[in-house]
Amino acid sequence: MTKRDVVFPPGRQALYEQNRYAPAVRANGLLFVSGQVGSRPDGSPEPDLDAQVRLAFANLNAVLAAANCSFEDVQDVTVFIVEPEARFERIWRVVQEYWGVAPHPTVTAVGVTWLYGFQFEIKVVAKLPLLENR
Repeated sequence: MTKRDVVFPPGRQALYEQNRYAPAVRANGLLFVSGQVGSRPDGSPEPDLDAQVRLAFANLNAVLAAANCSFEDVQDVTVFIVEPEARFERIWRVVQEYWGVAPHPTVTAVGVTWLYGFQFEIKVVAKLPLLENR
């Protein structure tokens, strides 16, 4: 088996090791990013919904930057929302602050009942810059 090429954002490796997963893995010219939530440095949820979504994007952008990517490189997005009927419009207004200009990535939104104390999670697949393609 080939060893995974794991990407860690600065300052969060201990949190990922504690929870036993990789924040992102490079493979075949793509970056597969684990779901990112609005967690504080200690892993606890940010209680304010808008701030939680912004922090999820900050955490996502830190992972992308660690792989020399940005949201512009993102091709596919999956978002998970607790109680989407009540929260989707509010969350989507915040998401647009980070979405960039068209053409936009593909997106799948999934309503869930539980996210370990969080209300929003974002998972992406990004195309690595040519120098990073492995």
